[in-house]
Amino acid sequence: MTRTQEIPLAVSLGDPAGIGPEVLAKCWDNRERFALPPFVAIGDPRSVAAVWDGPIEVVENPRQADGAFDYGLPLIQLTAPKADIPGHPSVAGAHMSLDSLEIAVGLARSGSAFAVVTGPVAKEQLYAIGFQHPGQTEFVAERCGISPGNVVMMLAGPTLRTVPVTTHMPLSEVAMALSPALIESRGRAALRGLQRNFGIAEPRLAVSGLNPHSGEGGQLGREELEIIEPAIAALHAEGWRVSGPHPADTMFHDRARANYDAALCMYHDQALIPIKALHFEDAVNVTLGLPIVRTAPDHGTAFDIAGQDRADPRPMAAAIRMAADNAMLRAEAVA
Repeated sequence: MTRTQEIPLAVSLGDPAGIGPEVLAKCWDNRERFALPPFVAIGDPRSVAAVWDGPIEVVENPRQADGAFDYGLPLIQLTAPKADIPGHPSVAGAHMSLDSLEIAVGLARSGSAFAVVTGPVAKEQLYAIGFQHPGQTEFVAERCGISPGNVVMMLAGPTLRTVPVTTHMPLSEVAMALSPALIESRGRAALRGLQRNFGIAEPRLAVSGLNPHSGEGGQLGREELEIIEPAIAALHAEGWRVSGPHPADTMFHDRARANYDAALCMYHDQALIPIKALHFEDAVNVTLGLPIVRTAPDHGTAFDIAGQDRADPRPMAAAIRMAADNAMLRAEAVA
């Protein structure tokens, strides 16, 4: 990764009692091995110092991060009333994680950072302070002036990208939630994201079925015939390269993956099980449909191991690299 940009990525530390501070510090420690561009963290330096004894360079302006990057972890300082203890989330920590996220997104929107990477947060703690969004994705979309219905979550690894049509809902509600319009919207956003963020001029999208064997012609369910196939036909009519519905159990082996650039899956686990089986250490959560680049490591706060020097920095490193790559591809497309 070349260090040609004049402004860094902005990285929110996430919940200060989780593993976000530790994995980001380890990313700076291993910045050359992981081939990382300059980045600036946003949060309370005490949450980093609690889990790492390396150098921290407090900066006031993101543009100072490049010059500081060789000497310490650049950090825009936020100060909580008291420092959080690793592994012990608090209401104050939830406020800190939300403030860090807000500032990181604001820096990216203003052009002071060329992308944003969001550390893991605890939704339960955020809900306790009045957070009204299902997750960080919807919050970032709102701050960017984009309807949450027009953004999608893509899980991206070196050999597979998946997009769930429905996300956090009981499996018993998925069939009722699906509609041709929803599948079209998710598919369209995924295809445009493949063009814009990944530089694929004519992306190929494989669409899964919902039922075993894609319904066996209606014998095992009619969602494929009545909901999924009409959505695929509509995307075809717009000129997109879309195939399916494919039986989900035959979509993810090596030969199948060679035939598409992303898989559109009907529900959460249908999309996340294969990506985590193949790329548990380096899968990245990418939000498509935003005016900014936003990525996140595909893991949670892991309070149970916070402060024990056991957190793996590779998912965070992968999120930083992908954010940089996506941002550079967008910039090249505009130039």
